[in-house]
Amino acid sequence: MLKFTADHEWLKIEDGIATVGITAYAAEQLGDLVFVELPDVGASFSKSDDAATVESVKAASEVYCPLDGEITAVNDAITADPSLVNSDPMGNGWFFKLKLKNASDADGLLDEAAYKELTA
Repeated sequence: MLKFTADHEWLKIEDGIATVGITAYAAEQLGDLVFVELPDVGASFSKSDDAATVESVKAASEVYCPLDGEITAVNDAITADPSLVNSDPMGNGWFFKLKLKNASDADGLLDEAAYKELTA
């Protein structure tokens, strides 16, 4: 299941675990990323908490936790090479995996059509 937030995060949800990243739209708006700071594995976040930070040649921005949960994995590849987020934002450029506190909360997020409408 693919879901989106109005803050331009995407979530791919499988078995109560969400892989989270920023959308291609967000990566394009930020420009070339030069730095990514990820959360610690084991950290718990509430929806809308600042979970990660990205810096580009244009600006610094927060990546928000899309739902309540606990970080189970982070993508160290993007801290070593932030350009992965620009080149493959919804693939190899993922940020973290989140064990959802309540998977049904994802029902309140945007589907792909609603997100496309938001960014049109």
